[in-house]
Amino acid sequence: MIKVHHLNCACIQRLSIHGRTLACHCLLIETPSSGLILVDTGLGSQDLIHPAQRLGFMFTYVYANPKRDPSLSAKAQIQALGYKPEDVRHIVMTHMDLDHVGGLSDFPQARIHLHATEWKAAMERKSIKAKHRYLPVMWEHKPTFETYTEEGEPWFGFESIRNLRGLPEEILLVPLFGHTLGHCGVAVQDAKGWLLHAGDAYFDPREIHGDKRRCAPLVGLFQAAVQTNRKDRLHNQTRLRQLASSNQNIRIFSAHNPFEFEEIKNLNPPSGN
Repeated sequence: MIKVHHLNCACIQRLSIHGRTLACHCLLIETPSSGLILVDTGLGSQDLIHPAQRLGFMFTYVYANPKRDPSLSAKAQIQALGYKPEDVRHIVMTHMDLDHVGGLSDFPQARIHLHATEWKAAMERKSIKAKHRYLPVMWEHKPTFETYTEEGEPWFGFESIRNLRGLPEEILLVPLFGHTLGHCGVAVQDAKGWLLHAGDAYFDPREIHGDKRRCAPLVGLFQAAVQTNRKDRLHNQTRLRQLASSNQNIRIFSAHNPFEFEEIKNLNPPSGN
């Protein structure tokens, strides 16, 4: 049986939703045979000590202004739970934006699992936008990447990638392209059922809940500025709206919404025995 911990691995002070600064919602999954697994890493320990050198001037001082608090790193939180960084054997990525991969270097032995399209975009960095969002310093330790394309049976009507190498069958990738070229959600089945980490497929919960799509203005502008394909992003938001309305037992949350993080953390303490 797997056990899921919800970690907030950054505080993005310059962007907010309804007066609350953005979080970086990551998962720590305890498994019987695959060790510890992270879903995204948030900002890393060095990002939170030397943000300008690691994250760049724009992210540090202009549009994000992350809180300089090393205790927010996944590494520090995992150590607070009594584990060692080397216990993390796998990291499953929603995508490779810097605020999702900053902690990769804190777990140099871990295998990195992601969509092949996202890996290609991050490695090639062909556009100006790609050069700003994908920073090679984050993987200069040369981790092992495991890349995938869609295969296997659908997951609640979504394409899915199952049988991630070395991971339990309860963890799979769900392509949700648009924010980036190879952006994916990560679905996890624990003792309480399915949860879906939707990454940056949306920011404001009203984008997938309720009768009409709504989004806080500043965050909406940010999404539009950083998206790679608006049509795909909105299409996948519509699909998530349909999933949320038809399968209310699936716990869906995005990477950066602080209200969702607090709600799911409080309602879903670590599952399993």
